[in-house]
Amino acid sequence: MKHLVSIEDLSKDEIIKILNKSEEFEDVALGKRKSRILESKILANLFFEPSTRTRISFETAMKKLGGEVINVSAQEASSMAKGETLADTVRVISNYCDAIVIRHPLEGAARFAAENSNVPVINAGDGAGQHPTQTLLDLYTIKKEIGRIDGTKIALVGDLKYSRTIHSLIKALTLFNTKIYLVSPPILDLPVEFIDELDGDIEKVELESVIGEVDVVYVTRIQKERFLDEEEYKKVAGSYRITIETVKRMKDDAIILHPLPRVYEIAIEVDYTKQARYFKQTFYGVPVRMSILTEVML
Repeated sequence: MKHLVSIEDLSKDEIIKILNKSEEFEDVALGKRKSRILESKILANLFFEPSTRTRISFETAMKKLGGEVINVSAQEASSMAKGETLADTVRVISNYCDAIVIRHPLEGAARFAAENSNVPVINAGDGAGQHPTQTLLDLYTIKKEIGRIDGTKIALVGDLKYSRTIHSLIKALTLFNTKIYLVSPPILDLPVEFIDELDGDIEKVELESVIGEVDVVYVTRIQKERFLDEEEYKKVAGSYRITIETVKRMKDDAIILHPLPRVYEIAIEVDYTKQARYFKQTFYGVPVRMSILTEVML
């Protein structure tokens, strides 16, 4: 059984293997060829927190590989609304499928689910914890659009404290030869204890000081739902905004990524620049998740 709960579950070699395998699945994702490699397999999507891209890309990936999908889209739509525990829900559903993808608002829920499942569990985001499959598609996007991961300079911008996407991505980037710049308002800094666990070339800066030299500007939303005090959220809600003027100061071959959804942090007109790759990034989620599904199911 091969769970994927944290990006730390994978070595650098295993990450590279998944990325290389993802490239092989691109033609399937684009509909240029067919695959039935997961025919007769069933994936259970347990999404107890809102999702568009992650849930639909997993479903798309599974179906394009010949498999089937069953969905639980809210706790209110399951027996958890009657008081059933997450452990019992997972134990039951794992009898009906070959793998489980779970998103849950509580950090640690995916690991707990894995401990109670008869089949592989894939973490699709657990609170402010991790989001390893997003990290894999982010790395794949960098590899495809820049041409390499090693040797890149990457600015991580926005909510570094609560963003599970950032927490997973930065751990993966430190496995490669990358320079990482942290850009955030003070109350959303990456926690010191988190940085202490990392072994990489990491520096906190102002975006303007590095915008002309980075290869990747990775922007995240300031997550209102993670704040206990709405007034605190309002203080930082508009801290960063990527505009056409920002893009003009970037390298010609640099790219802008975002896990989406975006709210205010990237101006709409930036969408039409060649640096904007966040919508292509969402497409890459399909072949990458095809690769992940075949890894855990076969």
